[in-house]
Amino acid sequence: MTDQTILLVEDNEDDVELALHALHRGRVPSRVVTVPNGERALDYLFRTGPYADRDPDEMPALVLLDIKLPGISGFDVLRHLRGDRDTRTIPAVMLTASEDESDVVKCYELGANSYICKPLDLAHFSAVVDEIGLHWLTANRPPAV
Repeated sequence: MTDQTILLVEDNEDDVELALHALHRGRVPSRVVTVPNGERALDYLFRTGPYADRDPDEMPALVLLDIKLPGISGFDVLRHLRGDRDTRTIPAVMLTASEDESDVVKCYELGANSYICKPLDLAHFSAVVDEIGLHWLTANRPPAV
């Protein structure tokens, strides 16, 4: 199996390091692209700004998205992701610290595939991220586009 790309949208450096550690040690080979905010996520997804030269065939197979980001929020990134014909079927997993029920509801209304609260324990966090990759990159069957 060829490595698939995961787009990790996270502004907290500690959470980025934990997620990268879990994904690189996980059971699914993947290439992880990290961006620190919603603006860069949209640039990557829609090949603008610093990602204007990105190969259009290298779309992420999965987006891991925090809600509370500087500038453009995770809600807005999700709204753009679902509003575009070329990106609407990319699985979007909200990986966030927010346990607010209104955030959960809003994410699902905007088209999130999953909503996961970041575990505080390092081992549990690693296991959860590994399971996310395993499910969405191997067990899940996306539509052919």
